[in-house]
Parts: sequence; structure tokens; C-alpha cells
Amino acid sequence: MELENKLRILADSAKYDASCASSGSRRSAELGALGNTAACGVCHSYTPDGRCVSLLKILLTNYCIYDCVFCVNRSSSDIPRARFTPAEVVQLTMDFYKRNYIEGLFLSSGIIQSPDYTMEQLITVARSLRLEHRFNGYIHLKTIPGCAPELLRLSGIYADRLSANVELPTQADLDKLAPEKNSEIIEGAMTIVKSEINESKQERRKSKAAPLLAPAGQSTQMVIGATPSTDAQILHKASRLYSDLGLRRVYYSAFSPFPKADPRLPISAPPLLREHRLYEADWLIRYYSFSADELTTPHQPNLDAQVDPKLAWALRNREFFPVDVNRATREQLLRVPGLGYRNVNRIISIRRYHLLSLDDLRKLRVSLRRCKPFVITSDHNPSVVVLDSERLAACTAAPEQLSLFEAAASAVGGEL
Repeated sequence: MELENKLRILADSAKYDASCASSGSRRSAELGALGNTAACGVCHSYTPDGRCVSLLKILLTNYCIYDCVFCVNRSSSDIPRARFTPAEVVQLTMDFYKRNYIEGLFLSSGIIQSPDYTMEQLITVARSLRLEHRFNGYIHLKTIPGCAPELLRLSGIYADRLSANVELPTQADLDKLAPEKNSEIIEGAMTIVKSEINESKQERRKSKAAPLLAPAGQSTQMVIGATPSTDAQILHKASRLYSDLGLRRVYYSAFSPFPKADPRLPISAPPLLREHRLYEADWLIRYYSFSADELTTPHQPNLDAQVDPKLAWALRNREFFPVDVNRATREQLLRVPGLGYRNVNRIISIRRYHLLSLDDLRKLRVSLRRCKPFVITSDHNPSVVVLDSERLAACTAAPEQLSLFEAAASAVGGEL
């Protein structure tokens, strides 16, 4: 098969993997070497079908010995198949980088022969780029759960970031749709990577010549909507991965139906708004000190589609408010709807010199529509009647945004 056809097939097969962020690594340019990475990451640009064009995002092969029901590349699928050799991936990466088409490589693969063999093939690509071609650009490798621990360590030496997809939120989901996969094995691989990263950091403190393994850490991805798992289960899983395994990111990928799919799969994709709400909740867990238990309840295990997770929490916990912006702690301010992380820091800095008013919040471009019922300022104290109002959700929620096509229809009097 021609290289161009292989690239077309294997770039398209890689589009379903969303966990391709590139921040957190820093490899300086060296004399005689090619490229460098920055801690702020690669600027991504996406094609309409979701492919990232700032990273060469491809599979080594879309052949796979596993038959995961939700995966378009499963062994029983009748899609066109292709396989790169490691040398072909290296050559494509170098050619595209020299032409300024890409800034790094995201390489994953279907499982061929065995986890060890597949991981060895991925490492061959990364080793060749680093040692033979002295490539200092960004490299993200998918780790293969079940492979030997020494292979995981080797992959971390050559890659900036590693990731192993947990695929589905629970083991029951895996038993149903991916019986060959086991969450303990997947998380076991992540645990080994975490241990190797921590060990390499300790070695670096003793000697700067020691290799730094996977400086951008590791990430994972969960498919959303392929099973009936609730948002509560998904967020509890993500929260545990962050706390126990030190993951940088958990990505949520809405299930995308495909032709001739297994009847066990839903016939339609979940609303994209659900994926958006999960990312909002994930952000609150990572940076705003919320727990998964606070964002969902036993009576409402799924996130509210009508309001964002922080506002939903505030409406359920009105006894926490109003919060005095001139006296409250950082943790209290971070829980106020409409106050973001940066503005909280600004408020804490400004109030050292004078008391803040509503006008000051307005100058900070705080969303007064959202936060006004929940805060006290030097010139504002919300009425208890307002805070207890049943209409508070409607008054504080952001106005519904028109889609691109609805906006176009409105602009021409309702006709496209």
C-alpha cells in the first residue's frame, strides 16, 4: 500500500482519541538537534472531523487483536486496514516537521501480536527520533496496558507524555463492551508510570544528567454515553485517578455511533452538552477544591444540563451564601458562581488596599448577573428573598446561546 493511503487511513483512525494535550514539557533546542518543546504546549488546530494538525496524530496500525464493541478499529470491524513500519512513522514526522506542518507526534496503535510487541514498536519510533535524528520536538506515546514494566520506563525516557485510556468508567462497562480489558491492568500500568516518574525526579535532584521520564506526565480518556454509567460514576473515577495516580488530565469523549455497530451500543450519540458539563465539573475538581460528591447527588447522579455545575451546587447550598468578597477566604470565593480563579486572586490582592464595590467587580469583568445574588460588597447586600427565590436559577443562568445556523437564520429573518 502506498504511504499516502496508509496516512489517510491511520490518521482518520486516530481521530477518536482526544487525549492529545501537549503542555508541561520543556526540551530546549540544542546545537545539532532539531526542534524544541515549550512548557505552555503546542498550539493545536483541528480539522472538521476532529483531527489535530499541529501534532502528527496517527496510529501505528489499526489492526487489533481486541474486539472492543465501542471501538471502530475492533478486530471484527470491516474497515480498511493499514500498518506503518516504525521507519515510515519516523520519516513522516521528520518530513512534516521540517516543512513546518507539525510541532510534534502523537502516536497510538491497535494491539498487534501482544502488548509487549506493540509497545516495542512504539518505542522504536520514539528512540529513533530522539537518538538517530536528534528530534527534540514533542512526542506523546500511548502506553499499552499489560506490557512489561521495563517497556513503560523506556517509553517514558523518549516521550514527553504517556497515556493509557481507561476506556469506560467501570469494570462492569468493560465486561460488557470490552471483555478483554481489565481496569486493574490499565490502572496498574498507570501506577508503574507514576512510580517511574517520581523515581526519575528524585534521581534528577541528585544529578542533572539523570533522564527525566515523561516530563508532561500522563493522561487518559473515557468514552461517554456508550453505557448507562452516570456522571457521578464518571467523576468519582476521574477524581480517584487524579488523587491516586497523579494524572494531568482526564479526557471525556462522547461516544460516536458508526455504521453496522453492535446492537448493545446506543443508536445515537449523547448530547455534546453532557461532555461539556463533565469538563466543567472536572475543572472544578482540579482547581476549585470541589469533590465529586458535591457536584452530583444520590437523587440527581447526572449533571444538570440547564446550569453549569458550580451554579447548580450554589443553588443546592444556599446556606453557604451570601459571601463577603472583602472578608471571605480564597476557598469561599472560589465557590461563588461567576468568580473565576484569576478574578479571585485579583480580589484578594485589591481588597488589601480598599473595600470592593459592585463597580469594582464590574471593572474586573466579573459576571454580575451570575454572582450578584451570592455576594456582599461595600455597597451591596443581597436580599434574603432574592437568595431564596425559586426563580434564582433562571435569573443567574447564562442566556441560551444560538447555534451557528440558528444565528444565521435570525439574521436573515428566519430563512436560511
